[in-house]
Amino acid sequence: MSTPITGHTGLTALLGSPVAHSISPMMHNESFRYHNLDYVYLCFDVNEEGLAIAVDGLKKIGIRGFNLTMPNKNKMVELVDQLSPAGQLIGAINTVVNDDGILTGHNTDGVGFMRSLEDAGHNIIGKTMTVLGAGGAATAICAQAALDGVECIHIFARTTSRFWDRTAEFAKKINEMTSCKAILHDNADKKALKDALNDSAILVNASSVGMTPNTDASLIEDPSYFHKGLIVYDAIYNPRETKLLRLAREAGCETCNGLYMLLYQGAEAFRIWTGKEMPIDLIKEKYFQA
Repeated sequence: MSTPITGHTGLTALLGSPVAHSISPMMHNESFRYHNLDYVYLCFDVNEEGLAIAVDGLKKIGIRGFNLTMPNKNKMVELVDQLSPAGQLIGAINTVVNDDGILTGHNTDGVGFMRSLEDAGHNIIGKTMTVLGAGGAATAICAQAALDGVECIHIFARTTSRFWDRTAEFAKKINEMTSCKAILHDNADKKALKDALNDSAILVNASSVGMTPNTDASLIEDPSYFHKGLIVYDAIYNPRETKLLRLAREAGCETCNGLYMLLYQGAEAFRIWTGKEMPIDLIKEKYFQA
């Protein structure tokens, strides 16, 4: 049953390019209906060039809040009035709340990661993790893990990546702003990777390697890198089982994909805007079944 739009209906939205494929409108509008909240969630195709104008307009019309997806997560940091601790640490945001004209930026991707792990029955607080990648997903995951109390994070990235210097600064910020120890390594250093994994409770692929259509790719090809007891998590959810996850599963590791990270980052945004919990079981049943 649809909820009628009235003269009182509040607006929430997603700003990015492209956005037509997003599952976020279904998740949020279903949750608004569940709680009988007079809000609607829409998608707007907005890139970095048009972001400032779009945000100014949305602010003037009193939007309650909005999400950011590529390519707007970094640019939006310049346009908010204040940042959450995770937003400060990451330097990128995916959620904004508007409180009487004051825009506060949050990054809920890392919360989504940590809650998805909890959903799967895993606790990595006080433990060591290894993360592959240096982009937005990697920094969000590392930042929230550090803020929540993970003891040590080994970050592997390409020295030739345009993100290398930024990632080095990010690792430095983790060491300065949290009790977590962050160590940056070169992807090519296979001995360092193997040593890091031997000490780690979890391996996270936060790169795009293995994503559809390049499903034959994996940053780890040698099953000997995996050990029993290692959790292997791939932030990719298309395909549901990447080559990395298949190799890890065959080596006896517990595995998770990034589908529920997507769910829980949206749930955290919903909570920030409304103060209410997204009906997770309902959303899982309707939109996240295989």
